[in-house]
Amino acid sequence: MGRKVAIIGAGVSGLASIKCCLEEGLEPTCFEKNEAIGGLWQFTDIPEKGRTSVYRSVVSNTSKEMTCFSDFPFPESYPNYLHHSLVLEYLKDYAKHFHLLDCIQFKNHRTERDLFWVIPHKNMEFTI
Repeated sequence: MGRKVAIIGAGVSGLASIKCCLEEGLEPTCFEKNEAIGGLWQFTDIPEKGRTSVYRSVVSNTSKEMTCFSDFPFPESYPNYLHHSLVLEYLKDYAKHFHLLDCIQFKNHRTERDLFWVIPHKNMEFTI
């Protein structure tokens, strides 16, 4: 493997970043503060401090053709405009298909040092 890369969050952008890093021969580690992927598409009934989430009835306002990753279309059976649960299911399928889950450290969040992430690595600590 190549150089190590830190990625913050396993939402849509984080998953795409992991995939791109792997394609370029890099070694990504994604730090996700929650216990699952999906970012704001991960709905929760109980709001958590500092966490943004969709609400129960959210349906995307962009078509599935415009929302999907170019190399991983939504299933034909999905409706054109998607309930948030289908977007989350799609992201889970994407992560499994491209073997991204092995690169994610779940329940790993930043410390309360201002607005910085402190990333532990062996005997060293990096601040982003």
